[in-house]
Amino acid sequence: QVQLVESGGGLVQAGGSLRLSCAASGRTFSSYAVGWFRQAPGKEREFVAAISWSGGNTYYADSVKGRFTISRDNAKNTVYLQMNSLKPEDTDVYYCAASLYIEYLRISATYDYWGQGNQVTVSS
Repeated sequence: QVQLVESGGGLVQAGGSLRLSCAASGRTFSSYAVGWFRQAPGKEREFVAAISWSGGNTYYADSVKGRFTISRDNAKNTVYLQMNSLKPEDTDVYYCAASLYIEYLRISATYDYWGQGNQVTVSS
């Protein structure tokens, strides 16, 4: 079992930056692919980014490509999401999630474990 806790969110003006962290506890964290999703009230959960077990492959939603960067440090049991050039439409609760499998990482149902979420608010 893996437990995930997100941190690093907050309020930022448009054009600013934030770094989200996903701290993991449990066994063999390095065996899991990790994704970031976001969700606003009344909206569907949206894929943001994902990273493979080794960190050698990364995936991004078109809406964040070129602005967000996902990375992981397995020695620290932590995955990061660096968010630059933030826009008001990036305002959401952000969740990290872990999966034992590398297929269909853009689909939320793929993931086995989820964090509690962390609020990001971008003012116009």
